[in-house]
Amino acid sequence: MDAEQGTTRRGILKAGLAAGALAGAGAWTSAPARRSPRQPGSLPFPDLPPGTDTMPQIEHIVVLMMENHSYDNRLGMLRRRGADGFRLGRHGRPAASNPYADGRTQHAFRMPTTCQLNGRPAQDWLASHVQYAGGRNDGFVVSASGPVAMGYWEEADQPFYYSLARKFPIADRYFCSVLGQTYPNRRYLLAATSIGQVDDTQPNLTDYPPNGTIFDQLDAHGITWKDYYTTLATTELYPPLYLKNAGKKVVPIADFYADAAAGTLPGYCMVEPDYNTQSEENPQNIAAGEAFSAGVVNAVINGPAWDRTLLLWTYDEHGGYYDHVPPPAAVAPDGIAPAVPPGQGSAYDGFARYGFRVPFVLVSPWARRHFVSHEIYDHTSILKLVETKWNLPALTYRDANARAPLDMLDLRRPAFDEPPRLAEPLVNTDPSALACNVTGPGTIPPPGSVSGPGTALPRDARLEP
Repeated sequence: MDAEQGTTRRGILKAGLAAGALAGAGAWTSAPARRSPRQPGSLPFPDLPPGTDTMPQIEHIVVLMMENHSYDNRLGMLRRRGADGFRLGRHGRPAASNPYADGRTQHAFRMPTTCQLNGRPAQDWLASHVQYAGGRNDGFVVSASGPVAMGYWEEADQPFYYSLARKFPIADRYFCSVLGQTYPNRRYLLAATSIGQVDDTQPNLTDYPPNGTIFDQLDAHGITWKDYYTTLATTELYPPLYLKNAGKKVVPIADFYADAAAGTLPGYCMVEPDYNTQSEENPQNIAAGEAFSAGVVNAVINGPAWDRTLLLWTYDEHGGYYDHVPPPAAVAPDGIAPAVPPGQGSAYDGFARYGFRVPFVLVSPWARRHFVSHEIYDHTSILKLVETKWNLPALTYRDANARAPLDMLDLRRPAFDEPPRLAEPLVNTDPSALACNVTGPGTIPPPGSVSGPGTALPRDARLEP
């Protein structure tokens, strides 16, 4: 979501929905090989009844989706064997760069603080496609993002996240679903389609996907679910879904901590931060978001149902921050064309291309140790995991043909007898972590990070190509 408009849009969304409310080893290991594309409505296991639980080892799937950061921006400096992060040059610094229009070069740089600029970087439909640049990924600095797109954070800035990504398997080819903003990407998490939405435009009260949402499928087969929200529920992006379930299955965040402590989490749930202060969207302090995530993860791994739970930590989209891996082609979910706003360019590849990479970690005692997945995933892979576990019909062509992250699991035996010890989030160990909320994000781009005509990197800061 665009930070300058985020609070206003969320307020409008809330107001509109309020007005609307007043108005009234399992079977998956033997999944059949398929040579032709699967169709919407088809089952992962056609020979089993829909609703069949094919992964009884896992009773609870928890989704923790933060906002607006690319893989390189958050995990590019993670040194794990096989993980595709930054290639390092001299002095252990990333060799990544992007050009300015005037011929200068902006080199990747560590962000001065854990705070971000207001309104930049940018990731609307147009900015994202400028950044993609036909697969060169060299349009970040010349896009509306500007030079901050080349900023990144290291382990010292986010110790909890790095420990999470070291203890549990990660995926280095997990892409967001759309080369665009928050709302369309989160709609894919709900329904494997955005029904044409490409930016954070206000949903109509009647917006609903033709084949329904994953929650409709769960309801139809008696599988429990909840959306635990703090300030805004993702289910609000399809207003009829929210209006039907508000106060019943869309419930306050306090209920999550109570359910986790009691071991009574539903079969599937989403856990949502305060989108004004904890989601990590600019200009927020990422340390506050890390602390929220740590609280959610620790509530799960220290709860009595840990041995039967799987938690997925990821981000909805890249936020306009640089990533070096070009988004590949994707299966278009349906025949609905992109509703491109005026001034946002053309339809480009439509919905037949993924968005940029975002971090993805699978947290469970059934997770494979020391594993990095290189399979191509997107948000509909989460739907595919849910559909595979309970043998549910696919919603669109995208989730029907998505991969579930099964390679990151070993359901023969748990890898962790006890929950692993994770690092404390930065706010717990550094009293100054939130100081930049007052003092600002620092100088961006920092001195010495630009080279080219009229500039020169200091000798000790030069990067190898």
